[in-house]
Amino acid sequence: QVQLVESGGGLVQPGGSLRLSCAASVSIGSINVMGWYRQAPGKQRELVAAITNGGFTNYADSVKGRFTISRDNAKNTVYLQMNSLKPEDTAVYYCNAKVFGRGKGDYWGQGTQVTVSS
Repeated sequence: QVQLVESGGGLVQPGGSLRLSCAASVSIGSINVMGWYRQAPGKQRELVAAITNGGFTNYADSVKGRFTISRDNAKNTVYLQMNSLKPEDTAVYYCNAKVFGRGKGDYWGQGTQVTVSS
């Protein structure tokens, strides 16, 4: 079982920055893929960015060049640095962990609200 706790959301003006954190209850070295998803009101949850335990990253086209996902194995934490934020980035952001081997599962955090508004 993997527990994920997000933090770092809030209200920011367009063009501003935020950094989200996701702390895992287990060594993230044992998690195959960690990612950030978001869900805006009335829309489906979508992938924002993901990182494998080998360090490979993947981004949604809408955030490429603005968002950066990274991981700190020593702290069992994954980050999402969000720069040049736009109103359309407003959503609840969820951390996700995918384990393919022992303890196989698809785990979610509780979500953190990001609001981009002037």
